[in-house]
Amino acid sequence: MKQPVLGDADVTAALAQPDGPRWHLMGGKLIKTVDCAGFVGSLAFVTEVGRLAEEANHHPDIDIRYNKVTLALITHDSGGITQFDLDLARAIDGVTTGTRKTPPSA
Repeated sequence: MKQPVLGDADVTAALAQPDGPRWHLMGGKLIKTVDCAGFVGSLAFVTEVGRLAEEANHHPDIDIRYNKVTLALITHDSGGITQFDLDLARAIDGVTTGTRKTPPSA
C-alpha cells in the first residue's frame, strides 16, 4: 500500500525537531553521510543499517567510499518522502557500530 508523500515543509519541520532525524533534505531525498572507522567500520555500519532496513521492510540507497557511508531514503513506490523514511532515519541515527568515535570535549 502506498504511503502518503510528505511535503517539503513537513519534512523540514520534522528534521528541525529536537528528536528529529539528523539528516538533510536534498534532491527530494533524505540524505546522511556517516564517518566510519575505516572500510571495515563502514561494512559493520552498513550491516547494522541493513538489519534495521530488513526489520522495517524499507531499504535505503547505500554508497560506501572507504570510511564514508552515504545513505539516501525515499519511498520509491510513493514517489517521495513518507513517514516510513523519517522513522527509518531515526532508527539509523541510533547506529554507532563501525562509526568513528569522537573524543569528548575538553
